[in-house]
Amino acid sequence: MATVDLELANWALGEAKKKGATAAEVLCVSAESLAAGVRLGEVEKLKSSRERRLGLRVFCGQSSATSSTAELERDSLADFVANTVELARLSAADPWAGLPDPALHPKTFPELSLADPDSGIVPADRALEIARTAEQAALKFDPRMKNSEGAEFSSGRYHVMFANSQGFAGEYSGTSYSLVVAPIAQDGDAMQQGFWYTSNRRFGKLDDAESVGIIAAKRALRRLGARKIKTTHAPIVFDPDMAAGLIRSVIGAASGPSLYKGASFLVGELGKQIAASGVTIIDDALIPGGLGSKPFDGEGLPTSRKKIVDNGVLATYLLDCYSARKLGLAPTGSASRSVGDAPTVSTTNLYLEPGSHTPADIIKSVKHGLYLTETIGFGVNLVTGDYSRGAGGLWIEDGELAYPVQEITIAGNLKEMLGGIEMIGNDLNWRSSTVSPTIKISEMTIAGA
Repeated sequence: MATVDLELANWALGEAKKKGATAAEVLCVSAESLAAGVRLGEVEKLKSSRERRLGLRVFCGQSSATSSTAELERDSLADFVANTVELARLSAADPWAGLPDPALHPKTFPELSLADPDSGIVPADRALEIARTAEQAALKFDPRMKNSEGAEFSSGRYHVMFANSQGFAGEYSGTSYSLVVAPIAQDGDAMQQGFWYTSNRRFGKLDDAESVGIIAAKRALRRLGARKIKTTHAPIVFDPDMAAGLIRSVIGAASGPSLYKGASFLVGELGKQIAASGVTIIDDALIPGGLGSKPFDGEGLPTSRKKIVDNGVLATYLLDCYSARKLGLAPTGSASRSVGDAPTVSTTNLYLEPGSHTPADIIKSVKHGLYLTETIGFGVNLVTGDYSRGAGGLWIEDGELAYPVQEITIAGNLKEMLGGIEMIGNDLNWRSSTVSPTIKISEMTIAGA
């Protein structure tokens, strides 16, 4: 995989200074990937891509502009740099804009094992074989498995290089592998789709393709015969994927842009109790091999392990340099960016710290309630914390999963939901960059027929 070298990046930074920029930074990303998809055993998708792009952000005083290009010859780059500097000159000044304090740049970087030393891009024939194996395992699992939305295996690798006019320079490489399968179960006229996946930075650490297909089949089958229920107030047990989505929404309200816009229910809540005492939410960029790990952030600041919520107390916000300046706080190394875009705030490896309860124990603790396995639509208001989502799952009766339910809506308020977390599972599994164990919320509104 061809990468952009530091010499070219430094040349571009020098050109920006020559053209009148007071500061500049260069982000170079090289990437290649291959995705192979099948449906009912037939090849449905084969896509290979390879790209190199250079992104430039320049400052003329407090005015800035950001642009990107795939033209990496110096003659083309010279015009590109000049045009970007001119855009910055024409932009309105922003008193909060600028590069980080130079003293904050790290001198060394942690080794995070982001690239698979044994595997690169998986060849198309092998990728198709893996996808077929997963789909076939799902379809053979039960006679009611009648159809499929397909299965897809993808592999990718990338190299990131970042440098700025303050002398910071850093780079790292990574790989990623994933398998997704979505079979369909049918019983009479009723059809339900299942879905399951595995992902990892190392090819050899993916879950077995057959097991992924079988889990997807089981998830489809358990949805057959879904009923409607009457509106009620009851406990809700969030399965790990649903709990991860909930945590993601909460942390969105703790990010700098939401806060300085006043569009967050967590404004002014720093240092206050916002969740039940057992709730600890962590963003850790330094997990070796983590899907969201990185040695420095999108502004060249060191990344770290941060407790955002510590035993129910909001311990920190997530801030890039811009939002930190606007809020009068210190940046937290949480900047993220894509080539051609200005930095924003994002998480890395975000998770709810596991508890001591097994999922079975959590379900057993519920006399009447919902085991939530899917949500539909986006009904989260980060300004007020109001939460309302279309939902589906399994109804719990006397501590047992009794029957599937669908066409319901669950509603509450994020602050009350966080405060109502009664039990936290011990089943944390890193299949994504945002994960959670099973959780139980004491009571929410479940709107049905």
